[in-house]
Amino acid sequence: MTGQRGRQPAPSGAAGAGGSGGSPPGRQSEGSPPRAGTAPQARPHFTGRAAVLAIVLCAIALSLAYPVREYISQRRQIDQLRAQGAQIQQQRHRLEAERRLLHSPVYIEQQARDRLHMCLPTQMCYEIIGKSAKPKDVAARAAEAPWYAKLWSSVQQANAARGNDQAEPARRHQVTRTRHRSGEHRA
Repeated sequence: MTGQRGRQPAPSGAAGAGGSGGSPPGRQSEGSPPRAGTAPQARPHFTGRAAVLAIVLCAIALSLAYPVREYISQRRQIDQLRAQGAQIQQQRHRLEAERRLLHSPVYIEQQARDRLHMCLPTQMCYEIIGKSAKPKDVAARAAEAPWYAKLWSSVQQANAARGNDQAEPARRHQVTRTRHRSGEHRA
């Protein structure tokens, strides 16, 4: 094995305190262990390889940002279109059911009776003119308030009507009294 070899450390007793052999005081030789009074050299935390790695990672992140953003927006658009398609399908089914109903002769006959007040030649139809109450409405009105509430509301309505009739003469009487006090009746 030929080539350069590192320096061999000098025996601790041979160099002496004056530093006569070897390196000057305060400096260490390349292969020698650190001295007791000096601190070991620290390696830098940020090396050239780390800088290149950071630049490469940033470049990869930047090159992937746009495609990922486009992918996400396209997925969102696809989801919106699927939801819109589902709404259109529901509307289509509803319209199909309505079309089937409008082509049904039974439904057409029912609508002619209800809206146009038509009846078949074999039937006798009656039309009630004026206010007509459906049986469900009459039953609902009868069940909504007890008899004593109805009686009390009719008493209050009668009192309010009587109060309006009596309020008019009282107001006239008050106006004439104020004229008498101010002396307007003498003029």
